[in-house]
Amino acid sequence: MAHEIAADDIVRTHEEGAANERAPLLVLDPLLAFLDTHDLGDGEPLVRPIGDGHSNATYLFDRGGSRFVLRRPPRPPIPPSANDMLREARVLSALEGRARVPRVLAVCEDTSVIGAPFYVMEEVIGHVVTTAMPSGLDTPDERRRTAEELIDALVEIHAVDWRAAGLEGFGKPDGYLERQLRRFLGLWDHNKTREIPAVEHVGRWLKENLPESPAATVVHGDYRLGNVLLAPEPPAQVAAVLDWEMSTIGDPLADLGYLCTLYVDRDDPSLGKFELSSVTRDEGFLTRPELVARYEERSGRSMTDIRWYQTLALWKSVVFMEGNFKRASSGMSDDPYLKAFGDGVVGLAERAEGLTRGE
Repeated sequence: MAHEIAADDIVRTHEEGAANERAPLLVLDPLLAFLDTHDLGDGEPLVRPIGDGHSNATYLFDRGGSRFVLRRPPRPPIPPSANDMLREARVLSALEGRARVPRVLAVCEDTSVIGAPFYVMEEVIGHVVTTAMPSGLDTPDERRRTAEELIDALVEIHAVDWRAAGLEGFGKPDGYLERQLRRFLGLWDHNKTREIPAVEHVGRWLKENLPESPAATVVHGDYRLGNVLLAPEPPAQVAAVLDWEMSTIGDPLADLGYLCTLYVDRDDPSLGKFELSSVTRDEGFLTRPELVARYEERSGRSMTDIRWYQTLALWKSVVFMEGNFKRASSGMSDDPYLKAFGDGVVGLAERAEGLTRGE
């Protein structure tokens, strides 16, 4: 076992896990038996956590020379309909060969193996970019190409014939925005640790100003620079799109609005801990209007009301982050990043309310 893994994250048997204060994330012996069944390496593995670790748990395995990635939900309690690994595995399998996604190698619905459903996918070599570009891509031309690739990969996702891909019933194509509002109001009731009037105010504004959606497409649900892998060498290219747990069939402009909300222009005020990819402030990256223009040009689809979609994205982020803060403050997570969300959630809700006034 790799030394980077916390002592209570991985155990050998379920009996060892039962002795822990917190449920382990990996139970090695039954997991190795599952991997053997699917011809995924052999012998004892080297295991290393990857990603930021704030939501789902993702591990890189090196087992007998075979390298692959395992994804599972976080420790319970898990918010309703969130962190659905089986759903994520289904959409990845459907999009294989149609969009830039990792190949799914095995799926486990049996919670007796490690305590939760999980899936195994191929390792895609690349860079996840947040605060700095890789050295070979750190030029104005490559930064611009990175932003263009970010849009082009999204256009490819939205161009997939989801019925032909076997995603009939994966989501309800009609009424997507209305369901988003109902769902996240319900999640707010589940997640909230205190009254934040701005959240209810924004929810009402979104309902009263609902735009008309274009034809439904596959929707990623969390599309941003930090959820793609860039190929290791120039020219800049999106090698894979990751983190599909929020995907469905719905309004493609929700993805574009979400991307634009979390994408910072060079002159934007700082978002502090909520600024997930500050690198886009650097010379060469497209501006927000340029992102929208490229999407419209490449997709043939016009953005109807960017402010509404940006407000929706910010409001959803508030609901999610309050849920993370609740998990941390109730002792279900010792992640200091999540524990620091308290005042930040309020500030983010007030920013969303400002958007409704055109500020």
